[in-house]
Amino acid sequence: MDHEIVEEIKRHFGIVVEGLESRMQLVAEGQASLQATIDGMRGEVAGELREVKGLIKFSHTELDRRANAAEAEMKDLRSRVERLEGPTTR
Repeated sequence: MDHEIVEEIKRHFGIVVEGLESRMQLVAEGQASLQATIDGMRGEVAGELREVKGLIKFSHTELDRRANAAEAEMKDLRSRVERLEGPTTR
């Protein structure tokens, strides 16, 4: 091969390598941006999950309170019915 052809191939290869390096840099920057977005979303989801857990705990506590009140009322009503339906003495 002629020296000029070899030099032309080297220059061409150098240009191709520069283009590939530039594209690889863009991919790396895109990946870093994507990772930052994912990390941000992960933080948001974690915060929302904590909020949902708190609401569930509050709801459970409220339902437990209401169930206990209903049970107490049912016990009172049962007692009253038993007194009313019980044997009467004259």
